[in-house]
Amino acid sequence: MDTIKRFLARKGIALFLIAAFVLGTSAVAQDIIPQPQVKTAHEGSFNMNENTKLYTNMTGKEKKLMKKYLRTLPYLFRKGHADDSENVIRLLIAPKNSLMTSDEGYTLNVTPKQITISAPTGAGLFYGIQSMLQISKLTRAATPSSPATLSVPAIDISDNPRFGYRGLMIDFSRHFFPKEFVMKQIDALAYYKINRLHMHLTDAGGWRIQIKKYPRLTKMTGYRTESDWVKWWANGYKFCKKKDKGAYGGFYTQKDIRDIVKYAAIRHITVIPEIEMPGHSEEVLAAYPELACSGKPYTDHDLCIGKEITFRFLENVLKEVIKLFPSEYIHIGGDEATKTAWRSCPLCQKRMQDEHLKSVEELQSYLVCRIERFLNSRGKKLLGWDEILEGKLAPKATVMSWRGESGGMAAAAAGHHAVMTPGTYCYLDHYQDVPMTQPKAIGGFLPLENAYSYNPVPDSIAGKVGKYIDGVQGNMWTEYIATPEHAEYMIYPRILAISEVGWSDYANKSWSDFHRRALKAVDYLRSKDYHPFDLATEVGHRKESLQLVDHEALGKKVTYNAPYSDSFKASGVTSLTDGKLGDWDYSNSDWQGFISHDRLDVTVDMGETTDLHSISAEFMQSAGAEIFSPAEIIISVSDDGTNFVQIDKESFSVSKEKDYFIKPYKWTGNAKGRYIRYQAHSDSKFGGWLFTDEIIVNPK
Repeated sequence: MDTIKRFLARKGIALFLIAAFVLGTSAVAQDIIPQPQVKTAHEGSFNMNENTKLYTNMTGKEKKLMKKYLRTLPYLFRKGHADDSENVIRLLIAPKNSLMTSDEGYTLNVTPKQITISAPTGAGLFYGIQSMLQISKLTRAATPSSPATLSVPAIDISDNPRFGYRGLMIDFSRHFFPKEFVMKQIDALAYYKINRLHMHLTDAGGWRIQIKKYPRLTKMTGYRTESDWVKWWANGYKFCKKKDKGAYGGFYTQKDIRDIVKYAAIRHITVIPEIEMPGHSEEVLAAYPELACSGKPYTDHDLCIGKEITFRFLENVLKEVIKLFPSEYIHIGGDEATKTAWRSCPLCQKRMQDEHLKSVEELQSYLVCRIERFLNSRGKKLLGWDEILEGKLAPKATVMSWRGESGGMAAAAAGHHAVMTPGTYCYLDHYQDVPMTQPKAIGGFLPLENAYSYNPVPDSIAGKVGKYIDGVQGNMWTEYIATPEHAEYMIYPRILAISEVGWSDYANKSWSDFHRRALKAVDYLRSKDYHPFDLATEVGHRKESLQLVDHEALGKKVTYNAPYSDSFKASGVTSLTDGKLGDWDYSNSDWQGFISHDRLDVTVDMGETTDLHSISAEFMQSAGAEIFSPAEIIISVSDDGTNFVQIDKESFSVSKEKDYFIKPYKWTGNAKGRYIRYQAHSDSKFGGWLFTDEIIVNPK
């Protein structure tokens, strides 16, 4: 092939197109992911050969990017001209029109004589090529000196993305993955029209980007004493030097970052860096303890906002980051700051007094607003997790909504842009099938169908609010994801569902059709040495959750002697006797969560004195989410609701060794009463949450 390239280059061949992604595969016109807005298949196909020409009217930077992309691929073309009409592929920059309303939109027209891809921009042409490749079949050459043949079925496609932001976030702090892994994912993401890669580069797990002005960041916290993040965190999160025995970690040099950004740009992916502040800064404070309120390493979790050196540090770091990343946005995190030290820190308190700030939430907003002004002065915009809404939102900030959708909706209602990434639909670190059969995860349950079902802008908020929702993003946090293989297992195929959520009109989506296409995509990805979840063997939803359980307490009144959590209230006061059992996910609307007083304590009113033979409830354990099975269960009965007689008391050992299970706890015997008091207590060592879904009395 190298000999052929050199020969053709001497003959004036300027451009060549890849079909490496489709080597050895076959496809039909219905198999594109994400689903195009409009497509019409026709008879026949365009068959490339050694005489196929390629013509483009692209100019400037976009032409250079396209050349670089085409040169990565093995299929060669002769140089074409504007008046060629047969055996030619045409890549044409054209004005927007009714068929191409977005900068990333395109039309793809394939006949037996020619292929024409038109778009307003190089990005649109790139996406048209991806659609063409997905429906193509590449046949390997019969001899080494003959080119491969690419066959493209005749079709007309007009396509535009629903949202301009379609992203994936990977957490590189808790577990580090090398540059080659990042580039490999960029290849697949671009193929499925994902256009943002959000790199979470700093957090307690380690600082992952070289900052020349602050070498201790990578020298002292680029490596840690334990690869297992959970064990390392539990044992005091100590960092070490690269040369120390058992050191785990790594970081990206500035050259690595430039290579990644350049590689992504050729594939029309924008790389967005995240530099966490003011929370999740344990690694910063280990390397530079003077930035902590206490001035001591391994003591505080948040940067001290009362110190001017904190802002000098952040601005100096961001200056280097800005030079490396041409992205519109710099993500500053802003989530889960403990705010604990600020309440007693004299310098933070003085800052609050001087700036007339009423709360530590407003103190955090002071930092966010100040950093935003700095970024704006450098031509950048601030992006942050939805906690940046607390106190006061920076004037031009964009919100990334992860704690459900309310943060994004609130930002949009206030005229701020937002990216939707709620955990229920977009957290790729959650289990994607029956948890007991899956690699360890942080908890939750996000099957492909749930990810696909998401609608970032339902009809109820379209219009003035909806126009500020920029798109959607999948997030993969890596507390429990230590290897590249495991990472790919969690990303694929769910990121394909998120891609279609972000690209295709909601009205055009079909779960059954997407599932069919996703099955083929999994096979394809596997053939390219990715490690996707085996969708063909998926079990799916918990069978017990798919039908009501009939029992004598169904619909009976429940009194809560200890409150349920408003964050996990399920259906409220009717939840525990509504006949609905929960799915694998604790955030499923049928699971009710308890954390107040470390207990569940409810009384069920049967309405009349009842002969009792069986009383049961099931509890979930999901250790990664700090949900544990009960250490003690007490069941009592009463005729008057005041004087209770205990009929059962059992103690249980609680352990983190078994990460996930759902276990029923059942009393059987003979008792009588109108009122049933059911109590479950957490283990004093682990604390955490209790989750149950139904109190079942005398099942039928």
